Formats: sequence, C-alpha cells, structure tokens
Amino acid sequence: MIPAKYGHYVFAFFMALLMSCIMSLVITIFNVGLVDNLLFIWLKAWAFAFCVAFPTINVVAPIVRKLVALVMTKD
Repeated sequence: MIPAKYGHYVFAFFMALLMSCIMSLVITIFNVGLVDNLLFIWLKAWAFAFCVAFPTINVVAPIVRKLVALVMTKD
C-alpha cells in the first residue's frame, strides 16, 4: 500500500487516468468518427493525453483549491 502522505499524487494519477481516458475517447470519436482502427487511434491519443494530464493536475490542483476557498462561504 501507498503511505497517506502521497495521497495527492495517487488522487492526481487516478484523476488523470480517468479524465484523459474519457476525454481522449470523446475527442477521437468527434475528430475521426467510428472508424475501423478507432481503438488504436484512441489508445495512442490516451497515452499522450495522460502524459500531459498527470503533471498538469499536480500543478493546477493547488491553484484550484485556492480558487475554491475564495468562492466558498463558511457556514
């Protein structure tokens, strides 16, 4: 198991994995349609998207947390 202190990296990994999977599939279908080699095209796009998404989430997440704190009220 992974120690809790690395939880933000584990969260970023799974978030990047799932979001890049869904978004790359949708965008691939939108751009090329339902073609015969869709699976290969999508997997190639997914691999590239994940390589961008994982570091991006790690950089952007602290900024998003601060933005959320700015717009939330304390009850």
